[in-house]
Amino acid sequence: MLKVQEIRELIKLVDQSTIDEFSYETNGTTVTMKKSNDNQGVKLNEAYEVPAEKPAEKIKAEEPKAPEEKKAVKQSETEPVEKEKATDFDHEIVSPMVGTLYIGPDPESDPYVKSGSKVENDSVVCIVEAMKLFNEIEAEVSGEIVEILVEDGELVEYGQPLFRVKTK
Repeated sequence: MLKVQEIRELIKLVDQSTIDEFSYETNGTTVTMKKSNDNQGVKLNEAYEVPAEKPAEKIKAEEPKAPEEKKAVKQSETEPVEKEKATDFDHEIVSPMVGTLYIGPDPESDPYVKSGSKVENDSVVCIVEAMKLFNEIEAEVSGEIVEILVEDGELVEYGQPLFRVKTK
C-alpha cells in the first residue's frame, strides 16, 4: 500500500507535468489520477482489495496536523534570526524538483556540507528523493556555503532555495 506522503508526491508530480492521466497498480492497490479539464488540479481515485480495516487506518494516518503546525512554528522562530542576520551571498542553490531533501548520504553519516564548507562546481551538497529515486544535487558554483535554508528530511518544492553560497 502506498503511504500518504508517496501519494502526495505523485499528485504534485502529475499536477506539474503535461500528463493528463496516470495509473499505478501494485499488490492489489490501484491509484488512478486524472487532471480535470478546468485546470483545478488532480483528482485521485484509489481502489483497494483489502479488508475494511485498512482504509480506516489510512484515514487515521492523515488526521494528525501537528507536523504542519510544528513547521509553522519553526518558520516563525527562524524568521527573526534571518532578519537580524543579513547573510552575504552571491548565489542560491535551488531544488531542481519536488521531493524529500537529505543533507547526507544516509542518516548515520555526516552531512555533505555545513555552513562554512568550501564547494566546487561538481561538489554534491545534498540529495533530493523523488519517487524512490535519489538525485544528487551539485553546487554548480565554486565558493563557500554561508547559509543552509532547509532541514534534513524536509519536503522541498521545485525552485525552492536550499543553500546560499558566497562565490570566490
